[in-house]
This record gives sequence, structure tokens and C-alpha cells, in this order.
Amino acid sequence: MNNNSEYQRAYNYVQNYNKKHPNQGCCCSPRSITGPTGPTGPQGPATVAIGTTTEGLPGSTPSVVNAGTNENAILNFVIPAGATGPTGPTGATGPAGTTGPTGPTGATGPTGATGPAGTGSTGPSGATGPTGPTGPTGATGPAGTGSTGPTGPTGATGPAITLAIGTVSTGAPGSTASASINSLGGNTYSLNLTIPQGPTGPQGTAGTTGTTGPTGPTGPQGTAGTTGATGPTGPTGPQGTAGTAGATGPTGPTGPQGTAGTTGATGPTGPTGPQGTAGTTGATGPTGPTGPQGTAGTTGATGPTGPTGPTGPTGPTGPTGPTGP
Repeated sequence: MNNNSEYQRAYNYVQNYNKKHPNQGCCCSPRSITGPTGPTGPQGPATVAIGTTTEGLPGSTPSVVNAGTNENAILNFVIPAGATGPTGPTGATGPAGTTGPTGPTGATGPTGATGPAGTGSTGPSGATGPTGPTGPTGATGPAGTGSTGPTGPTGATGPAITLAIGTVSTGAPGSTASASINSLGGNTYSLNLTIPQGPTGPQGTAGTTGTTGPTGPTGPQGTAGTTGATGPTGPTGPQGTAGTAGATGPTGPTGPQGTAGTTGATGPTGPTGPQGTAGTTGATGPTGPTGPQGTAGTTGATGPTGPTGPTGPTGPTGPTGPTGP
């Protein structure tokens, strides 16, 4: 609708009315006429909902896509992942545990009576009897109440302890690391470690598709097939009967050469000769242009987890705990 033309028509109508009725006046001024209502503007969005939030590649550009309509918007976000932070420092070695208390010493059994000295010759040694069972540990005696005696002299330095790395096992991801010490006899011990496996890293991006290789050479020409059998020759027509030979007359003078007679009918075609040997194979033509690159294949399954890396160096030995009583 043209608002200007509608306004002009209304203005002309009022002017004509005032000319025909000059004394009646008009209840409305031509400058205060209300024009027609304009078209309704587009409806604003009724709802805005959050759709999906996807993690993009580190360093990529974030994006927002409206997956709904202009009235009911559904916003899908793609937010790039942050770069991997540096590895944190190694934690300090924990303190060594305290030495447990020494167990009580069992009571000494009574000494047997000394037998009389024999006067005979020494007999052969008897076989060693089996070792008797270990007696039960005696009860701990009451604590003494006397005064503490003077400190005894410092004992000699004990033999050095040798600690060797034993087994290093890989635990399940997320399990707790553990360590155990086993005696190998004497002052030699082995340290056995169980280290949990680290979590699987993210899958690497797919590599680009390699270029198409050149077309292979043309294979050799197959051997020629055998020649089919020759069809049978049609039958020859019957020959006319020969007339009787007349007596030979005297040789007359040579007459003029007569006109050439008509050419006789063509005889039947002889059988087809054997097929010649096959010619040598021609040179291979140039390689045709490379076809368009095919669509990328689906991403392969995630490869197996790589082997566990070598065990790091052993940390420093913690301080020796206090000596038990």
C-alpha cells in the first residue's frame, strides 16, 4: 500500500468538502488525519536455549550456530580446547617410617645336669635328632622400678645394608602405587615397585591422504585363438557332353584374328590358408591422467596403548628412623 497516495486522496476529499460546505466547518484538520496502520514487524525470538557444547582443536576459532528457528533459537557452541599445561614438579620424598618395637625375648630353658665323664673310648656320633617344636613365647615380666643404669658404650657399627631394585610392575590405570621390601638373605634386600599405568592420551589427528600411485603397465597380450574350420566348397555344375571329333581338314590360310571371347565364369574360391603368426605387442601407451581423489575413509580404531616407559631413577634414601628400645 502506498501511504502517500492514500494521504493525498484523504486530503483532496477534505478540501472538496470544505469548498461545498464553507459554513459548516470540519471536525478534523487535514493536517491531523491519521494514516493507515503500517505492517506488523517480524516477531522477536520467543525462546533462546543452549544446545550442544563441543570441544574444538587447540588453537581453532570458537563458533556459535543457531540450530533452531528465528523464533525459537537453539545455540550450539564449539569452544577450542586449551593447550596442555607443563608437567608439574616431582613431589618431595616422604619421610621414612618409624622402626617398630622389638618383640619380647622368650625365657631360657633350664640347663640339664652334667653326666659323669665316661672312661671308655668315644663311640661314633649318633644321627642328629629332629628339631623339636619352638616353645611358646614366655610372658613379659613386670617392668623394673630400679634407677636407670649408666649408658653403655656405643656398639660396633653394624654391616651395611644392600638394597637392590627387584620387580617393577605396571598397575591398572587409576590404581594406587605400591612398594614392598623382601629379604634376599643376610643384609641384602630387594625393592619391588608397582606403578599404575597412565591414562590413554587423546587420539592424534588423521594424516593426509597420500597421492595416487602411477598406473601399472599393461599386461601381455593373450594367445590368439584357433582358426575355425573352413566351410565345404559348393558342388560343381555338370559338364556338357563332348561332340564327336571330325576329320582334320587341310590347314587353311591363317585368317584374321577374331574378336576376344567373353571371360569365363570365375572358379570357386579355394580353401582359406592357415592363419599367420601373431605380430609383436606394440609399445605401452602413456599413462592416463590421475583420477580425482576419493573421499576420505572413516577414522580407524584407536591403536593399542604403547609400552610403559623405562623406570625413572631411584630417589634419594630417606633419613634413618630412630633406633627402637
